[in-house]
Amino acid sequence: MKTVSAILLLFFTIPMMGQLTFNRDSIVKSIESQISLPKIPNYRVNVTNFGAKGDGTTDCKIAFDKAMHACAKKNGGTIVVPKGNYLIKGPIHFVSRTALHLEDGVKLIFGTNPKDYPLVLTSWEGTSLYNYSPMIYGIDVEDVAITGTGTIDGEGNSEWSSWKALEDKGKQLSGDMNHQQVNVAERRFGEGHYLRPQLIQFVNSKNILIEDVTIEDAPFWCVHLLKSERITLRGLQYNAHNKNNDGIDIEQSKYVLIEDIDFDNADDNIAIKAGRDHDGRASSDQPSQHILIRNNRFKGLHAIVIGSEMSAGVQKVYAYDNRASGYLKRGIYLKTNSDRGGYIRDVSITDTEFGDVEDAIYVTANYHGEGSGDFPSKISNIYISNVSFGNVSNTAIVLEGYATQKVENVTLDRLTINKAKNGMTLTNTNNVTFNEVVIGEKQSVPSAAN
Repeated sequence: MKTVSAILLLFFTIPMMGQLTFNRDSIVKSIESQISLPKIPNYRVNVTNFGAKGDGTTDCKIAFDKAMHACAKKNGGTIVVPKGNYLIKGPIHFVSRTALHLEDGVKLIFGTNPKDYPLVLTSWEGTSLYNYSPMIYGIDVEDVAITGTGTIDGEGNSEWSSWKALEDKGKQLSGDMNHQQVNVAERRFGEGHYLRPQLIQFVNSKNILIEDVTIEDAPFWCVHLLKSERITLRGLQYNAHNKNNDGIDIEQSKYVLIEDIDFDNADDNIAIKAGRDHDGRASSDQPSQHILIRNNRFKGLHAIVIGSEMSAGVQKVYAYDNRASGYLKRGIYLKTNSDRGGYIRDVSITDTEFGDVEDAIYVTANYHGEGSGDFPSKISNIYISNVSFGNVSNTAIVLEGYATQKVENVTLDRLTINKAKNGMTLTNTNNVTFNEVVIGEKQSVPSAAN
């Protein structure tokens, strides 16, 4: 692993003139070579053989548990779910070497009673704690998959949706426990704290595939990969429009491929995170890194986001050949504040087309205007090339560092923006290079003198 990391550092260089360059083909091959698809034994079971009924009213929780247990006894296998609507009043907890395959016409509908979701070790906005189990959850598992063309419905517009207005005390308590370094075993949330669970989450796991399914109506984040590695996410469809319905959150995870996904969700399409404040800094040996994002279709609030929980560090993120449709608040959004620490570095976003946005490229060390000032983050080595935007209703480019920790080594190359209310704001930056950047109508021959 150390050898691969050292090689990748050589691919991302700063020539004497100050402009970043890198060898994308070499980087892609190196990351792809480290990603393993899950190895699933040939054993197969049909969930209906354990009493599941696709009638939309029968509780199938026990049937799914029995199917998972049957796979565990055989050291793994595939759980086949045939066409139908399956009500599941409680979570599905994965075991290793197991795939959940949703055939065409399947919908998994998760129950909405919080009491059906026991506390598990998870995290909430970057703070480790015990909270309601995600609807689909795995911890310390390997070789797991969710496949097929069915739909996973978290029913997030039910009671869960009312919790957004009630969560502030729980959020504050979790943050205080983080800063005070309270033992994680004592951070027990759940009833009375109103912290909504994720829809799909794998923790401390590896060799993960989520492919082709449709994801809709999550209570909170849709797909969350935490402290995991060797992950493939591809062919997914999103229809998730509740509060905080991030499409994919990669947190303190490595060797990740995100490709050929149709996003349509109410928050970040892809968010790369790495723990919050003390929790993240205390686990700085687990940054988010070696991430490929390609051939996706963006639609939602923000497209590509790094932060704001990134205290363990985010590095070596490569996004290319993506497209967006519809209006986005921000296209490219890197965010931190002076409570975070950590770093964002070696990020390349190339060959991507955006439509209309509020802000095109927004890099800030002043997220929400928060932060004690004690832990400034370092943002450096950012390469954005051959990227286009439509109309920008606010600002085309914002690069905003700290006075004591500047944003540095940024290359903006071959950018086109149809028009923007405001051009650029550069604050506390160093070594920012522009090449063929056009905001508004491209000028060539000057007008003649009167």
